[in-house]
Amino acid sequence: MNTLEKLQDEAYKEGVDIIEKPFESNRIKGLYCDSVIALSSDIKTSAEKACVLAEELGHHYTSTGDILDLSVVTNRKQERAARLWAYNHMIGLRRLIDAFEHGCSNRHEIASYLDVTEEFLIEALNCYREKYGVYTVVDNYVVYFEPLGVGLLKKHPKARGFSTLVVPNMVAKNLNCISSYYKL
Repeated sequence: MNTLEKLQDEAYKEGVDIIEKPFESNRIKGLYCDSVIALSSDIKTSAEKACVLAEELGHHYTSTGDILDLSVVTNRKQERAARLWAYNHMIGLRRLIDAFEHGCSNRHEIASYLDVTEEFLIEALNCYREKYGVYTVVDNYVVYFEPLGVGLLKKHPKARGFSTLVVPNMVAKNLNCISSYYKL
């Protein structure tokens, strides 16, 4: 079962109907209202469709009322909450680490591995950078958002705490000094 099918199954279990239809505007790719998600029939790839569906499911879980007018602060907050739900559901910090362990070395490979669009991945990374800063530590890993990468912290047998940072090529190519990002 691919990512899109899993999301469709989740929607079904939540009692959310999904319909595909052409929208008059090319800017609109999905809408949620009263347990119905409308997806644009113009979406070409299953990865893009999954990203849009995830955001609309995010509205199902996090939004209330009509939030189409984004000049209203509370509506913008609900939009952000739905997107954050989608980012965490589709990507999340743990899956970024999984992509690193799988050998992904650039945004294209990571997006492909996670079955999301590069645009969705970039938006998620920007959101995570706003939330966590340049990096965050998860278990024995340092997840970098700028530049994108994951580093593995290894424990030195005689040290208290972590003493070595193993950095993959995707980070090392972009860093002059790792200590400016993480003080060991």
